[in-house]
Amino acid sequence: MHSDQNQWAAQYEELGYFVIRGYFTAAEMSALREVILMFHERWKQDNPEFYKEVAFNSSLITGSQYLKAKDRVKLFNFISSPKMMRVIESLIPTHAAFMNTQLFFNPVNPELKDFWHRDCQYDHDLVGQQKAIQETQVVHLRVPLFDELGMELIPGTHKRWDTQQELEVREELNGKLSNDSLPDSATIPLAAGDLLVFSADMIHRGLYGLERLAWDILVFDASSDFADYVDDDCLPSQSMLDDIDDARLFAKTLALKSPISQ
Repeated sequence: MHSDQNQWAAQYEELGYFVIRGYFTAAEMSALREVILMFHERWKQDNPEFYKEVAFNSSLITGSQYLKAKDRVKLFNFISSPKMMRVIESLIPTHAAFMNTQLFFNPVNPELKDFWHRDCQYDHDLVGQQKAIQETQVVHLRVPLFDELGMELIPGTHKRWDTQQELEVREELNGKLSNDSLPDSATIPLAAGDLLVFSADMIHRGLYGLERLAWDILVFDASSDFADYVDDDCLPSQSMLDDIDDARLFAKTLALKSPISQ
């Protein structure tokens, strides 16, 4: 690996995240923004009540419901571009697989607050969460489409369990709220063109405000058992694979989804 890849891997290992400032050009961001905004407007029109009342993110941006094949291919080519693959393979050198994408925005409902969580808490009880942290890592690659307040992370929590205070806040125990302040956090403001890479299982929260619209690409190590989490519709069709410049990331997931045919 090159020195910058080694540096990224070392920081991720120690802290659970790293940020690359100005990684994407204005032209790359403009082309990406055009497709993502198309998805976002169609999704909002299709989910008006959900959007107004409880939503702060959407998923399956690469799916077929709101985008035509040519626009989906644009997203697949961004995800697997040389710039992205250099970062992904600095953390998962040989078995990186695509999981999904999510789009994070400011909630319309002012009652909704930015909240601390680990992604694994939505699939596991506390014992399962402790196991997930030790055994697997899902990686978020966050691409902010506009300048935003960014993320607040607790460095090192990708490898260690919660303190008593962290657990009480995250699980809203003993009168604590999930948006209460936590000590030892790092706030990472983000600008359009930056790339933030962080562990899905570390304690983190997105910060609401400004023109927040952040596109997250989720990848995992194919040796981990995450294929069942992947929605088939967010993957490229076989015919689309020919239009993707580097389809390894998606081919790996497709192989996991249909091992019998491989």
